[in-house]
Amino acid sequence: MMLCAVAALALSLAEGAPSPPASPHCAQDSPRPLKTLTPEQVQGYSSGEGMGLAKAAELNAYPGPKHVLDLAAPLRLSPEQRMAVQAAYDAMHEKAVDLGTDLLAKERELDEQFAGHSIGSASLSALVGEIARLQGQLRLSHLEAHLKTRDLLSDAQIAAYQRLRGHDKAPPTH
Repeated sequence: MMLCAVAALALSLAEGAPSPPASPHCAQDSPRPLKTLTPEQVQGYSSGEGMGLAKAAELNAYPGPKHVLDLAAPLRLSPEQRMAVQAAYDAMHEKAVDLGTDLLAKERELDEQFAGHSIGSASLSALVGEIARLQGQLRLSHLEAHLKTRDLLSDAQIAAYQRLRGHDKAPPTH
């Protein structure tokens, strides 16, 4: 009888006990084309978007070519500047799409090897190394485009760009 009472008590405590917290990744294992990256990341890599990769340049007065082209009228770009900035953007964009496509392929390969339980130390090291190399090259291509774009603009245009993009505001003081 005592054993039944202890068992009943244990069962009632277990039913009322809080469940362990769910993994923060539990919703990410659902079927989708590449479950290791968000849909936004997949879109960004495949379309050559900046995704904040050139933030060091952007926040330090090295304008991005896409934004400069978007602001061509208020920046009063000359036709020659517009063509040169467009060329810088086109070269960067083409390279970024190629690198992003390669990066996505390597991410898929990594995911597939883990999913198939076929990954080993050597292939893991090779894939992660290649993904890191591609990420670095992608970031470099975006930063180089900012560097080229800055050289095409006057100091007044850079100052106007900073104002138009909201980068001229002083940070809040504490």
